[in-house]
Amino acid sequence: MKEAQINLYQRIEDKFKAINQSPEVHLEGLVWAKPITYWDYIHTDALLNLQLQRTTLPDEMVFIMYHQINEILFKMILWEIDQVSEANEISATFFTERLRRISRYFDMLSSSFDIMGDGMEKEQYMKFRNTLTPASGFQSAQYRLIEFSSTELINLIDYRFRANIDRNTSYENAYEHLYWQAAGKDHETGKKNTLITLFEQRYKADFLIKMESYNTTNLWTRFKQLPEVVKQDEALIKAMRHYDHTVNVSWVMAHYNAASKYLGNAEATGGSDWRKYMHPKYQRRIFFPELWSEEELKNWGNV
Repeated sequence: MKEAQINLYQRIEDKFKAINQSPEVHLEGLVWAKPITYWDYIHTDALLNLQLQRTTLPDEMVFIMYHQINEILFKMILWEIDQVSEANEISATFFTERLRRISRYFDMLSSSFDIMGDGMEKEQYMKFRNTLTPASGFQSAQYRLIEFSSTELINLIDYRFRANIDRNTSYENAYEHLYWQAAGKDHETGKKNTLITLFEQRYKADFLIKMESYNTTNLWTRFKQLPEVVKQDEALIKAMRHYDHTVNVSWVMAHYNAASKYLGNAEATGGSDWRKYMHPKYQRRIFFPELWSEEELKNWGNV
């Protein structure tokens, strides 16, 4: 037996003995294992059978697949954010590279709205959208997790209520005053529309847990925990600013403009006042506020 083969077997033996497993049994299993194929590894058949139309209109399929691709990209973004959140030590290079990865995904999302903007007939959309009520892209739980994992909760609170929210506020109370509650909640009466009610029945308990777990591990907090010399790294600051602007202005405006083309003055499927809810100058959502000048903050979303 060649030295390289002996060395390889020793590494295999060390690996399985470390977990109290027999290397011989695992090697024997390889004799009977089927070769991996692309379609088995990617689960192509399962993936391509997840597109189920509610109507007979062909362009509904474009709409479904586009949003499923968005959710896959959201998962990729959360995967990268969690690497930063869970890291014991963070270098400027590591942080910067993860932010660049995340931003590339959002850059892709921003540019992809042409798929809907130019890829569906308005007449078809205005018909099949009536079968979607009260569902809405607002109900993307992964997108809300991206927000919770990116910044401190105070930066996600509706501007009208920030003066009364601080770190002593319960997560439940903070949740009730998040900026996106304005899409379907009457803050004077506390009454919520069906859009938010169904969303909360499915996800609110999970959100409260995530709000707490990301409280000290979100990207903005992890940045502020870094040594001062690391926080001054120009490449890292540039990556932070690019991510912030891409998510909270560029991507939002691309979504806003696509919606404008199809909806005009119509309500969103979830019933929200989407023009006011979506526009970044009204949302005032900024992940890393201290990285922007007073002038930049004042003109946020004025595009």
